[in-house]
Amino acid sequence: MLFFWLALAFVAGMVMPLQAGVNSTLALHSQGAIWASFISFFVGTLVLLAVLVGMRFDWPLWSQLKQAPWWAWSGGVMGALFVATGTFLAPRIGAAVMIALFVAGQLITSVMLDHLGWATFPQIDITLGRMVGVVFLMVGVVLIRFY
Repeated sequence: MLFFWLALAFVAGMVMPLQAGVNSTLALHSQGAIWASFISFFVGTLVLLAVLVGMRFDWPLWSQLKQAPWWAWSGGVMGALFVATGTFLAPRIGAAVMIALFVAGQLITSVMLDHLGWATFPQIDITLGRMVGVVFLMVGVVLIRFY
């Protein structure tokens, strides 16, 4: 089962530059990156609604949703920022540099989140090996950008 989850993460990562390119193309035909991002989220919302209805998932209870901390509602804002930024940057800096910087930001934040064990992540200490991995990734970003 672990292999499936790892493969799923890899495939989802493969979709990120594709999504930015597709949304950037849509931006050319929809008055810009913000409209394209909105349309992308709207289509995604419809797909998720169809999955929820089709698979007959139970609807969340408002009483349970109210118990979530305020910051648990900020995922949509973060998603909008990510999608709109990718839509805007893709034609300006290219897929490789854009994704390299996205991954660098994701990895640095992920190491900190693991260390803190915050927001449902298991607590995993920052180690020398993890720090070396972050440095190597940053070197990779520089190499991708300048060579």
